[in-house]
Amino acid sequence: MLQPRSVAIAGASPDPATMGGTILANCDRFGFDGDIHLISPTRDEIGGRPCIRSVDDLPEGVDALVLNVPRAAILPAVEAAARRGVGGVIVFASGFAEGGEEGRREQEVLASVCRDAGMALMGPNCMGYVNYAGGMALTFEPAHPQPLGERRSVAVVAQSGAMASSIRAAMQGRGISVALQAATGNEAVVRAADMIDHIVAEGRANAIALYIEQIRDPLAFLAAAGRAREAGMPVVVLHPGRSKRGQEAAQSHTGAMVGDYALMRVAVENEAVVMVDTMDELFDAVAILHRFPTPAPGELGVITNSGALRGTAFDFAEDIGLPIATVSTATLERLKALLPEGMEIDNPLDVGTTGFAKADIFGLSTAAMLADPAVGGVLLPMAGGGPSQQRAKGEAIIPQALASQKPVVVAITGDTSPLDPDFVAAMRDSETPLFRSPERAMRAFGAARRYAHALTSIDDRSPAATGLSGWSVPGVKTEFVGKQFLREIGVRVPEGGLATTVDEAGAIASSIGFPVVIKVQAAAFSHKSDIGGVILNLRDEAALRDGWAQLMANLKGAEIDGVLVEQMSAPGLELVVGARHHPEWGASVLVGLGGVLIEALDAAELLPADISHVRAVDRIRNLRGGKLLGEFRGRPARDVEAVADVVVRVGAAMRAGLNIEEIDINPLMVMAAGEGAVALDALIVTGA
Repeated sequence: MLQPRSVAIAGASPDPATMGGTILANCDRFGFDGDIHLISPTRDEIGGRPCIRSVDDLPEGVDALVLNVPRAAILPAVEAAARRGVGGVIVFASGFAEGGEEGRREQEVLASVCRDAGMALMGPNCMGYVNYAGGMALTFEPAHPQPLGERRSVAVVAQSGAMASSIRAAMQGRGISVALQAATGNEAVVRAADMIDHIVAEGRANAIALYIEQIRDPLAFLAAAGRAREAGMPVVVLHPGRSKRGQEAAQSHTGAMVGDYALMRVAVENEAVVMVDTMDELFDAVAILHRFPTPAPGELGVITNSGALRGTAFDFAEDIGLPIATVSTATLERLKALLPEGMEIDNPLDVGTTGFAKADIFGLSTAAMLADPAVGGVLLPMAGGGPSQQRAKGEAIIPQALASQKPVVVAITGDTSPLDPDFVAAMRDSETPLFRSPERAMRAFGAARRYAHALTSIDDRSPAATGLSGWSVPGVKTEFVGKQFLREIGVRVPEGGLATTVDEAGAIASSIGFPVVIKVQAAAFSHKSDIGGVILNLRDEAALRDGWAQLMANLKGAEIDGVLVEQMSAPGLELVVGARHHPEWGASVLVGLGGVLIEALDAAELLPADISHVRAVDRIRNLRGGKLLGEFRGRPARDVEAVADVVVRVGAAMRAGLNIEEIDINPLMVMAAGEGAVALDALIVTGA
């Protein structure tokens, strides 16, 4: 369908201003020399080409059929296409899943017909495609050939036609070749994963820019993303839905079912997919990654000719969490040798006025920065100067960019002020990324840095737990049962036991030592505090007996499994560790500050369930509010290593095949560094 030898167009027109006329004109502009079958119930010919009356009149085995017809005619035409053995169908018409339940049912019928016939379907509610690499355009947008030559290129896939067109235009406007532009619409049959696999198999693109409103087959998508990664082809994704209104807009646009954005993001980033939050960041990240598809891990080197830009680089890097590299003494000495005496030698490096007379300083200093192992890429935000100075800068920098695996990016300030055409042409011919905003370039470097680290850690995963005992009965487990399981997987819990009488409680308390806490145990009372089911800080046997009596009075004769008697915990920092199994995205683990802080500061991180200990430590230390984990106001640093151990063990248990739907440890009391962490409460829910 994407590189057909024969094409049929239903709804063709001789008028180039119409959709049908545009489709036919595109075929002509791209020099398509295969068979074109025009379908029109009212015309005998169009432009000298004969017309047939219906899809049923097609010869057997046409590769691609474009349906430029009203929605009511779509299903009969698709059924006819199946009878005629058509390879693939492109449906422009809207009003299907995005239009409500009736349209969704009709779309499901379309998909069923196509799958039964082994026939591809792009759409409905799509804009078709432009295959620049293959020389074909089946879209109602006017398209013109753009030969790729030997240049690197980008493939653009979007569920929105407007977004597909916008991304393609942005790439071509920057001088970046586009191998394929595909607008997949509602994705009834052909989905993003299928497009990624096709792009990888073709091997013409160096990166994939993807706008998607719902990933409809998560496992297939993750597998396809993995194949793109293995092929050295970065996948950069813009996915709306971080806000509730964003989710609603996506649902109304392409009929996407509202999903869980956070879980999706964790899962795809775990496969080294680069997630971005804005269109600008999508454009900019692709501009860097298509040119430098295997960036090295490291931090940012900055070279400028402006002290002001040096200062703003420090500030903005801190704002977006982009580390500025601390370069080695050897690098500082190398840079010092390039500049006049008395200049401050650091990263970011301000070469001052040296570059106006000696433009080679930009190339030499770039080479010095790139040679430093701590540097993962170099940004050169600069005042461009006059035309000759711009050209001289390009001549100095371009050879370093061409020789480097690490990204080298130039940002000439001045917004939309004109640049020297020869300088711009040289930058484009060398495919050296050129920006007009240092801030946009730095955000894009952040995306490239995330990708570099994802590549290096792709195999750094924890195995699933084995040899664990599960449960035969699904549902909520009592805290006592949950803590038995936590103990089995190696998570520390307080000393204690289950009592059914006050005398048994006294014996347990005497064994473990006072003070103790007592908690009612019953699956129906998962929120024990709400019913007075927890009595704290019982310091001796008399207090225990009084507490027992109060607990029983609070329960008002409710049936319970018993009472958990445990040691009171030493003070520490309360955290939350929770895990959830999503039916589509699988398991993930959440870690965050406890109490009100998790909501007040949004102090939580969602992590992949197979995260390694090293990666978990890094993510936990970078929690919002993470300063509380270090030395803080006279309090010792907390045992982050122990928290990471809990995260890894819980994640491993979630993948052990025990049908665990949820694990909630709240709070996890984290002691001083080296003293561990204790799960003070636990809730486990299992499925059938």
